[in-house]
Amino acid sequence: MISSPNASSLKSDNSDLLDQSALSTLAHRLVEAAKRAGADAADAVAVRGVSHGVEVRDGKVESSERSEGDDVGLRVFVGRRQAVVSTNDVSGDNVAVLAERAVAMARVAPDDEYVGLADPDLLARDFPKLDLLDPVTPSVKELERRAVEAEEAALAVRGVTKSSGASASTGIGGMVLVTSTGFHGAYLRSSQGISMTAIVGEGTNMERDYAYTSALHASDLESPASVGKLAGERTVARANPRKVASCKVPVVFDPRVSNTLVGHIVGAANGASIARKTSFLKDSLGQQLFNSNIRIIDDPLRVRGLRSQSFDAEGVAVKKLAIIDEGVLTTWLLDCATARELGMTTTGHAHRGVSSSPSPGAYNLHMEAGEPTPAELIADIKEGFYVTDLIGSGVNGVTGDYSRGAGGFWIENGQLTYAVSEITIAGHLFDIFKSLQPANDLQFRYGVNAPTVRIEGLTIAGR
Repeated sequence: MISSPNASSLKSDNSDLLDQSALSTLAHRLVEAAKRAGADAADAVAVRGVSHGVEVRDGKVESSERSEGDDVGLRVFVGRRQAVVSTNDVSGDNVAVLAERAVAMARVAPDDEYVGLADPDLLARDFPKLDLLDPVTPSVKELERRAVEAEEAALAVRGVTKSSGASASTGIGGMVLVTSTGFHGAYLRSSQGISMTAIVGEGTNMERDYAYTSALHASDLESPASVGKLAGERTVARANPRKVASCKVPVVFDPRVSNTLVGHIVGAANGASIARKTSFLKDSLGQQLFNSNIRIIDDPLRVRGLRSQSFDAEGVAVKKLAIIDEGVLTTWLLDCATARELGMTTTGHAHRGVSSSPSPGAYNLHMEAGEPTPAELIADIKEGFYVTDLIGSGVNGVTGDYSRGAGGFWIENGQLTYAVSEITIAGHLFDIFKSLQPANDLQFRYGVNAPTVRIEGLTIAGR
């Protein structure tokens, strides 16, 4: 946990940033202006974003950047026609002008039988307290202190050659949504983070690794010293990597990269891809994809979750959902339009920016832990590969083919032995899912979380 001896001095006056009343008024004005301009229905989003980041190298501040802004978007419907407009300037008569422009665009847009606002019966009415906002905002000096402390801890690790830089950041983001059907919702989320990247070796023999921590509240962050120390230790472990011959062996994914497998399954279960028939899972709803002990959960209502919120971008109430339950694919991720196209009901997964219409996306994802420890998971592997780093995006969401550049450690007789780099791991996602075994070390550190997992028989392309 992070702590500071002068935490009280970090408080700053955020009253203007935390007050969303002006954004709410603006969103209501946009919807009302759209109705006056001839729209049959409309919704408006107002998005606030404030961030400050500090980067340090060799004990000196290299950059300190702050950004702050409000943006608004208006979506209007004329019959089954839709248009979206956005701006960051709503001074003077711009609200009326923006609404008139949006309605004019909608009148010449093509018909789309699936567009429209959410069914009023699906709208959120309860807004549980999710503790998303840290009342203390770190000062610039505190951000500098965190970054410097992380870097010092990394450089203190024996074997670390130099720093590739440390950073610390803070921010506040939120949204107001107003619809012509009477919905009004708003939320704000804080964010804080610390990261460090270290280097070992010289010239062409350099290796690097990193560590970072992120949370909504400073009290949930790992300490800067622990982040730096871990970055240094990981980097030193990667020194003098070897090549391995091509083979087919068990592959174990460290939690830093096992969460990508969760991302692949959920990305392929996105309703937009299903509607376009561009997902390898398009015919897999209700089918057994994993062993029966596997559950993958999306939980938008997790207290202090990095992606938590109580309503989606269409105002629909959200809920905890098992996307994979006892190994079975139970649902697609749907917004209202994709649900209508597929003859289903939205799952409350609409996301949007100010300049786009809603599309489906996940919230706080995790794969539930298994029973074996990570050591037990690899104990019987005579030869295998432990992945800590993935490179590139060689995953085909249409076919399910999987091929990623990777680095990590070779496993011999159940033990991690030497560092390995510049190899490729390949297989098919259906086969990966079927053989996946999770360990018991699940921790909630990211937006997508998974424990250590073991996959049987992936192809290693080496020297």
